[in-house]
Amino acid sequence: MSKSWTEKLFGGFRKTSDRLSENLSAAVESAEPVVEDEEVEEEPDTDLEPEPEPEPTPEPDPLHEAEPEVSPEPASAPAPQPEPTPAASAEPASIVSKVATTIRSTRLDDTTLDEIEDALIISDLGPSAAARIRDKLAEKRFGSVITERELKEAVADEIAAILRPVAKPLDITAFPRPQVILVIGVNGSGKTTTIAKLGHWLMEDDYEVMLAAGDTFRAAAIGQLKIWAERIGAPIMTGPEGGDPSAIVFDAVKRATEIGTDALIVDTAGRLQNKRELMDELAKIRKVLGRLNPEAPHDVLLVLDATNGQNALSQIEIFKEVAGVTGLIMTKLDGTARGGVLVAAAEQYGLPIHAIGVGETLDDLRPFDPDLVARVIAGVA
Repeated sequence: MSKSWTEKLFGGFRKTSDRLSENLSAAVESAEPVVEDEEVEEEPDTDLEPEPEPEPTPEPDPLHEAEPEVSPEPASAPAPQPEPTPAASAEPASIVSKVATTIRSTRLDDTTLDEIEDALIISDLGPSAAARIRDKLAEKRFGSVITERELKEAVADEIAAILRPVAKPLDITAFPRPQVILVIGVNGSGKTTTIAKLGHWLMEDDYEVMLAAGDTFRAAAIGQLKIWAERIGAPIMTGPEGGDPSAIVFDAVKRATEIGTDALIVDTAGRLQNKRELMDELAKIRKVLGRLNPEAPHDVLLVLDATNGQNALSQIEIFKEVAGVTGLIMTKLDGTARGGVLVAAAEQYGLPIHAIGVGETLDDLRPFDPDLVARVIAGVA
């Protein structure tokens, strides 16, 4: 795992990890309100610092015009104000923003467990996963004293336990070649870009890759995939806009078989609003593939936009029914993504998660690391 990927991953998930960290902190803090009385004494100290501001206020004009230059100094007084922000974001644990600096502890009782469960649900982990984590915490730590840090580490351990069974690499094992990979997902999920990244990823592992532009209903999708194919140096099969996707797939499989391509990655339409039409189209593609290779498609990968949160689960439900999804790729985890939905998806569907997208470049599609992702979601450094 490269350092840059780790940094990008720790730089993402901000919405989920921030919310989860704050709510878990609240669960601990609410059980011990007495500790906060000591911190009240520090607030008067901050009130003493505004006195530097009166100094620039009585700026007498007669004191040269160098005095106005002193006004930057008051500007530097507010400057320390941003410093806490970088301090919170300087280290990987920055995801745990706005967490109390004083470590508090509480006894893990039913009330605290209820608050923890609520925090997990709010963070998009879903009721089932949240209940499972709550039960595990109760089983292992009920009645014991636990600090805020220990709580987050315990939650991270339970999240990892849910994610590990679904963390599976995408292996190219089909024989005879090619291994046909259908990539599906709604428009805007990052599907076409993910295809290019996946192709690049496989080519970096010395596999021969071909792309097929099966989303013929969007000229932009065909053009975009052509550009990506040229960029990664992979051959591509295309057809006219509005053409028959199954015909393109047929030609692509035939050509890939002739030249000994290892993997054929096929883009498909993402018209989720017309489930019947999409189902018929995918059924036709499967039928055509069966004429050339009864085992094809070997993989049906659903690309999900992590920023959609719980809406991603409804997409899994529909595409699983329509297309027989075999694995997931989660994109857009490099910004304010709700990474908790990964846990909900793993708990509810148990589909393999092959990779995650953590940026815009070709190298930003990475293998799914359940332990790292769990620690990021829980806000543990």
